[in-house]
Amino acid sequence: MNEDLWPTEIRLSADRRVLNVAFEDGSRFALPAEYLRVSSPSAEVQGHSPLERKVIGGKRAVAILAVEPIGNYAIKLGFDDMHDTGIYGWEYLHTLGREYESRWQTYLSELAERGLDRETARTAPAKQGGGCGSGSCGCH
Repeated sequence: MNEDLWPTEIRLSADRRVLNVAFEDGSRFALPAEYLRVSSPSAEVQGHSPLERKVIGGKRAVAILAVEPIGNYAIKLGFDDMHDTGIYGWEYLHTLGREYESRWQTYLSELAERGLDRETARTAPAKQGGGCGSGSCGCH
């Protein structure tokens, strides 16, 4: 792992809607809870392959309830919609911060393509097959 990707600060905003993260390389990111939730590295969201990745709508108002350290390599976030299975490694958090603009625009485009929005809680199914969360993946 790149030593510059070690966090020097992880702070949840008072309203629990932004996770502020600073890294040893000097970068600082304010990551919205909605963005973190829909980008969760969990199998529930990412599936077990890129074809199984889910696009999740209706998370505009989601808040972070818990930030739990996982060893010295990651944090686990607990959201108020009860999602708490994503483990966010330092490199992934840095990537989410660094690529926020392009990833967010991609997410908004994917929502529109699937007839989803940020207000209504629905999940677009994976493009092929069942996938994680459907019961067909074997991990639930």
